[in-house]
Amino acid sequence: MRVPVVSKEGVPLMPTQPSRARRWLKEGKAVKKWSDVGVFYVQLTVEPSDTQTQEVAVEVDPGKHFSGVAVQSAKATLFMAHLILPFETVKKRMEQRRTMRRTRRSRRINRNAPFKFRNHRSSRFNNRRQNKLPPSIRANRQLELRVVRELAAIFPISTIVWEYVRADVDRTSGRRKARSGRGFSPVMVGQRWAIREMGKIAPVVQLQGWETANLRRELGLVKSGNKDDASPESHAVDGIALASSQFVRYESFHGTNVRGHRWKGSVCITPTLFRVIRRPPICRRQLHLLQPAKGGTRRKYGGTVTRHGFRKGDFVRASRAGRQYLGWVSGDNARQVSVSDINWKRLGQFSASKVQLLAPNTNLLVLGTSNPTRPAFCSSRA
Repeated sequence: MRVPVVSKEGVPLMPTQPSRARRWLKEGKAVKKWSDVGVFYVQLTVEPSDTQTQEVAVEVDPGKHFSGVAVQSAKATLFMAHLILPFETVKKRMEQRRTMRRTRRSRRINRNAPFKFRNHRSSRFNNRRQNKLPPSIRANRQLELRVVRELAAIFPISTIVWEYVRADVDRTSGRRKARSGRGFSPVMVGQRWAIREMGKIAPVVQLQGWETANLRRELGLVKSGNKDDASPESHAVDGIALASSQFVRYESFHGTNVRGHRWKGSVCITPTLFRVIRRPPICRRQLHLLQPAKGGTRRKYGGTVTRHGFRKGDFVRASRAGRQYLGWVSGDNARQVSVSDINWKRLGQFSASKVQLLAPNTNLLVLGTSNPTRPAFCSSRA
């Protein structure tokens, strides 16, 4: 495992060994820092001995509900993440907004009047031909972009590898599908926008699914068939394979009496940190509930501020009956604070005096573990 390092000015340097980072902290040459994606790193308080960096690649394996992200150098795996995308949450809220808007507009119409005298609003523009991204797709791409930006702030990223999705290619095996009509996948939407935005961080290299599958087989990485599983084998292994494409390549060769293709280069896959990241599904501030209660009254609803000094999404430690719970603030009432896990399932309601703030809200929920199950190995090809 490696510890990221940044200079006094915040410029990312090459990661170092944990023993060296501990020595720097003990001697006062560095201070402790935490990234918003749950990565511990150190910031130097003195001038670095060397500012040269090696090639470090970050990879994004985009999906509809889940995405995989990995950071890889030639000598070590630096980071892996499983992103739970907000596609379904945003989609349901947009459908709810559309339904309520149609209901409000229908109430304005006097259906007893002739049609031409009804209170219809004429269309201001042709809203059937637009170039903007759907909100659910934009939310997915923005979460991926946010994670890459956070990683680029602590790792010296030289290349971003993006798996370009085609509807006629199976992403698991890399084989072409039998096309019946026009192929389409929601993952295809917004790819060009995301590539253009990530190009502002570092040069972007595009690979296709069949190339990912070939690299994964060559490196001996095993991919799980369960996409819902928040483990490195579900999506992060594709991230490692794509990031390794910058160090191991399939190239042609010509000899005296033979020609063909072979793998060339070397890369080391090592145990590293694994994070599960998602956005907190917080209900934004509304004037009132969508449906009135008895008597036609509507109470206030939504928002991120609680009555006890916490914000929704704050990472806290709560205690009750001698047991301690770690989670995120998800709600409150007059005396208690609700604490939920990363799946936004409530762990319980705790007295406000027994809830301790650990980290303020960053609009990201991060569950962190290490990945020591797979031993380190190096793949070297002449």
